[in-house]
Amino acid sequence: MKLINNPDKSQWAEILKRPVMNTENLFDTVRGIIDRVRAEGDRAVLEMEAKFDKVELASLVVTEAELKEAETLVDEKLKAAIRLAKQNIETFHAAQRFESKKVETMPGVTCWQKAVAIEKVGLYIPGGTAPLFSTVLMLAVPAKIAGCKEIVLCTPPDREGRVHPAILFAAQVAGVNRIFKAGGVQAIASMAYGTESVPKVYKIFGPGNQYVTAAKQLVSLRDVAIDMPAGPSEVEVLADETADPVFVAADLLSQAEHGVDSQAVLITTSEALQQAVKAEVERQLELLPRKEIAEKSLANSKLIVVKDMEEALELTNEYAPEHLIVETADYMQVAERVVNAGSVFLGSLSPESAGDYASGTNHTLPTNGYAKAYSGVSLDSFIRKITFQEIRPEGMKNIGPAIEEMAANEHLDAHKNAVTVRLNKLRVES
Repeated sequence: MKLINNPDKSQWAEILKRPVMNTENLFDTVRGIIDRVRAEGDRAVLEMEAKFDKVELASLVVTEAELKEAETLVDEKLKAAIRLAKQNIETFHAAQRFESKKVETMPGVTCWQKAVAIEKVGLYIPGGTAPLFSTVLMLAVPAKIAGCKEIVLCTPPDREGRVHPAILFAAQVAGVNRIFKAGGVQAIASMAYGTESVPKVYKIFGPGNQYVTAAKQLVSLRDVAIDMPAGPSEVEVLADETADPVFVAADLLSQAEHGVDSQAVLITTSEALQQAVKAEVERQLELLPRKEIAEKSLANSKLIVVKDMEEALELTNEYAPEHLIVETADYMQVAERVVNAGSVFLGSLSPESAGDYASGTNHTLPTNGYAKAYSGVSLDSFIRKITFQEIRPEGMKNIGPAIEEMAANEHLDAHKNAVTVRLNKLRVES
């Protein structure tokens, strides 16, 4: 990890750079796969599965028999953990339900909003180096609460054509309607355009590698909505001299093991903590089964010392981390001043792993500095809000002249006339 001490503000932009993920370079390759799936449907997806996932499939559909078998293959302790996590995620997201309120903006003019679920949503769950069954819960549970009628899930199978049983179990617990064996670009294209097996959806959610990210970007240009721009995962620990270096190192490594392009950052006011964390990271790294991945990720990671908490917060808000862990003596006061972050973990007993799995908050979060403008996935991600208005005679008399005046000055005479004919009728009737 890079050690940086008291950097000048002119250096901040360089220090805070993320690992580059230039998906534009992949667009031509990805567009070719998307076009084939769009034109040839299941046949193209099956061919791509053979080519990229090295598996010969007779069908993309996960059967009822496979779902039942998966339930027998998942350890009872893991089942209990999944059910507990599902319950907490459900509790947290159910509390986000929108309450509509009618507002009389002036006498006779009433406006309101109604929340409506997105009818068809697609969830992409990576296979790869780790089966992300936790992401199934994070996406399917709020979709179910929102009232989405069709929840479709795509995930790559292994070389025997099987989906990891924990993914299938989590999907059943969370209320997924249909599951398909498809990974990568071909999965995104299937959900964006539909095939003989996979239904077309209106919005696609879920993480993935750079090819999946590029595919989501391309299909979102005009054909389907996506959850958010996504890049490699990241964590920042904001700490003072009271922080436990063992905890801080463990938190940094928990993110570093995600992938070789992940980033872990410590911003601290204590040089002693910086040195202790460096030593502790090196010690804990040797014990990790995913050491090689974490080691490469740590090359992008930094341990930064700044002069005071004021500067630490300014640097943090500039970085806008996906995950932020605040391990300071006065963490609640510090947290009040955080304005750019995806999800914040407060105090020494709140590791980022809690949010990844079971505390109840969502782990699908904005990366790459997008936390300055985007929120993480929530119940709102699965709904649309439609506005309604009702104008009664009194209301038309109150606002009609203003509408006429504004429309006339924008030279939109038909707009003006739509009000004028109503006002004329009201004058006759009165």
